[in-house]
Amino acid sequence: MVNRLPTAENESDIKYLDHFRSAILVRRTEERLLDLFGEGKLNGTVHTCVGQEFSPVMIVPHLEADDFIVSNHRGHGHFIARTQDVRGLMAEVMGRTTGVSRGMGGSQHLTAHRYLSNGIQGGMVPVAAGVALSDTIKGNKSLSVAFTGDGTLGEGILYETLNLAGIWNLPLLVVIENNGYAQSTSFRQTFAGSVEERVRGFGLEYIHSSTFDLDDLDQASRRAVETARGGRPVVLEIETYRLNSHSKSDDNRREEEVAEYRGKDMINAFAEAQPEAYRELVAAADQIIDEAVAAAEGDPVQEGCHPAWDDTPAAGASGWSPLSERSDTRFNELIYQALQEQFAGDERTVLIGEDIQERTEFTDKAYGGAFKVTRDLSTLFPDRVRNTPISEAAITGVGTGLAVGGMLPVVEIMFGDFMTLTLDQLLQHAAKFHAMYGGRVNVPLIVRTPMGGRRGYGPTHSQSIERFFLGIPGLSVVALNHRIAPGTIYRGLFERSNSPVVVLENKILYTRSLNRKTPDGFLLESSGGDLPVLRMRPEGVAAEVTILCYGGMLEEAERAAERAFDEHEILCEVICPTLLHPFDPASLLESTAVTGKLVVAEEGTSFAAFGAEAIASVVAAGPRELAVKRLGFDGVIPCSLPGEIKLLPGTEAIVNAVKELAHGR
Repeated sequence: MVNRLPTAENESDIKYLDHFRSAILVRRTEERLLDLFGEGKLNGTVHTCVGQEFSPVMIVPHLEADDFIVSNHRGHGHFIARTQDVRGLMAEVMGRTTGVSRGMGGSQHLTAHRYLSNGIQGGMVPVAAGVALSDTIKGNKSLSVAFTGDGTLGEGILYETLNLAGIWNLPLLVVIENNGYAQSTSFRQTFAGSVEERVRGFGLEYIHSSTFDLDDLDQASRRAVETARGGRPVVLEIETYRLNSHSKSDDNRREEEVAEYRGKDMINAFAEAQPEAYRELVAAADQIIDEAVAAAEGDPVQEGCHPAWDDTPAAGASGWSPLSERSDTRFNELIYQALQEQFAGDERTVLIGEDIQERTEFTDKAYGGAFKVTRDLSTLFPDRVRNTPISEAAITGVGTGLAVGGMLPVVEIMFGDFMTLTLDQLLQHAAKFHAMYGGRVNVPLIVRTPMGGRRGYGPTHSQSIERFFLGIPGLSVVALNHRIAPGTIYRGLFERSNSPVVVLENKILYTRSLNRKTPDGFLLESSGGDLPVLRMRPEGVAAEVTILCYGGMLEEAERAAERAFDEHEILCEVICPTLLHPFDPASLLESTAVTGKLVVAEEGTSFAAFGAEAIASVVAAGPRELAVKRLGFDGVIPCSLPGEIKLLPGTEAIVNAVKELAHGR
């Protein structure tokens, strides 16, 4: 129905006049974007919200300036309703450096004060929840709003997040703009059951409204915002309709159905009922848009690429120095001490993960993580250390939101094997944000996870799958080893953290300490820096073979170097970087320039892995003779511990590879 379109003589008497002004500005802007695309003045995708404008237009007036909004691929309306920044939007979609994301993001990736959009369905909902959690911890009264579509109801991460929001009573409003179609597929073909029953199953408030009844939508929006701000998360489902195609011209809906909704459309009804007022609002909107387009056409085109890292992590290139640090304390305790120090020194630090709390109201015995790294942190810092459900994707997204919200989040993933469930949130969100938004958003997120085998945990708990996270622009990957104190690593990460980092904590390493004796005849050296490279070299004589390793493999490599010297009189130099990505090959190049022979040893599969990239970096550095042996395990790890130890590359395999290279075989 049409909601009281006035017959008053005075324009100021028109109900929702400001809302119509904003909605018409959104529509005219999007129509101009389509014209510009047809003129060849912009490229890529343009997902218009024509027909859906009143969803954000009715909600935004109920929000405060510091409330947070995340949007999606169909987000121009959300952005304009929130910011009125047509100039910044036009410049961005036209790929200009003056755009809101400096021309890096385009139509789907917009940023403003407390506003982000991304094109991955459902992926921004946990980010909004993380910002809501950061505001809760800070004691703010700010609200987070996540605009989604009905297609998102098929995404598991939405339900993971709704569950977390319900458990923690987050000030989160999820708006589902149900336009009946996910691209070209009808909602009736993809959805079973009831949206309301799904939502209430998580203990959330459910509210329904429609863009075809502005009074009801206004009241529903006010109620939803007030309820969420009060600490009870809300899902507001808004029945609406998209009058245009999914993107530009890809539309296969029945023409009579679209025509029916054009007749119901509130802006079209307003144009018919109040033609003079409509013309005035259109003229005002067009003037704003014309000025924005003219200005953008004169702005510089974004032809470069904003760096993925605002400040590339230091791999340590300050020269070699002796490494003499020793400690009898087990590594899991050293990591705990590093975290405790950080928590005590910075109230922004937050830790979330599965089974990380020491005690809860439901348990009698202390726990503190599968490897006891988090021990009593939840007792010492109760508001900032939280158990989560088994929802690796959502808790990583929440961690991203915590970082965006100004916190220093640490996410613990119980086993490295489960990191595959975090990949979308790291690849498409956390690691992209800085570059995608033109350097205007930092994500100081640390994801800790135990990785590696030799403990008999079997096919899905003993893998080394870090190669899947190497090479992601903006994502650093760090591997701890038994020579470099973890406190050194974590202090450096927290101090410089402005981009996401995955920290690999080898499972065997948890039981080790820093007191392992250096093999006779060898020197241990560190390159210095926040993330140092370790070097073990023969004392007073040049090495014949270079061994490259990282993490838990360092122990095997050291033993191999010692045996190769004692049993076969072959001198080896071990290079062990802490920072795997981005990789600085300087120390490896220095070593192989002398030896000309390289053994790469890693626990995971060797194809397209760290070792392959390291070898490529040496070859790419220039003409030199280089003989190479690669060691890895390209198979499924058995549950038999003896079988696992036999199959994973170890000391003997490294020694054999060294012998073959040294003897020219």
